[in-house]
Amino acid sequence: MLRDSGDAGWESVKRPTGVRPIVYDGYLRTANCAEHTMGMPALDRRWTAKDVRALTREDRAWPRYELIDGELLVTPAPRYAHQAAVGEFFALLHAYLASNPVGVVLMSPSDLELRPETITQPDVFVVPNDTPNGENGREWADVRSLLLAIEVISPSSWRSDRVLKRDLYLENGVLGYWIVDLDARVLECWRPGQETPALHHDRIVWGPSDGAPLEISVQDVFDVIDKKVGRRQL
Repeated sequence: MLRDSGDAGWESVKRPTGVRPIVYDGYLRTANCAEHTMGMPALDRRWTAKDVRALTREDRAWPRYELIDGELLVTPAPRYAHQAAVGEFFALLHAYLASNPVGVVLMSPSDLELRPETITQPDVFVVPNDTPNGENGREWADVRSLLLAIEVISPSSWRSDRVLKRDLYLENGVLGYWIVDLDARVLECWRPGQETPALHHDRIVWGPSDGAPLEISVQDVFDVIDKKVGRRQL
């Protein structure tokens, strides 16, 4: 027989003599409020930005909550390889923008509302330098467009990264969207108006300014990530 023990979940207790069980060989589990795999709707309801922000805690980066078309997306803590990739792309963009200051590169957690009643948190993104600032300096609410958004794809985020976020980004002021596929060792790059992505296996060139562009050797980047992760290169 199972008994609710509060926050600890369910525990087994001995059934009193003479009491017949209602469920035989049953298994009950404690429900986790609104925590579902990325891309799955968290509960059958339409969420608002206010609802989602009420879930967010400043002292915890994970799980990550995002909102697209009323659907709450919840991301668990990422794999080690995911964070190694995020750090590598951040470092490349940070070095480039130091010499070509057209924007500021940041990493999530963030709180971007590129379209009313949406919340997204790209893994890596570049905010244009001409983004207006509020009275107390720039806040997330001031950011309405991006020069670049990057998502490192994982099995749990396939649908959201390749469909939901792609459409949202490209329709709402994001000039470039990169999907990093660590297993396929490829960069999938989208721009507004494109019906299919450009797939970069060897080299990619990026630079929204008139200056020298950033040239990235795609395979070299993946080699560096593999080395950090300790994954043997074939």
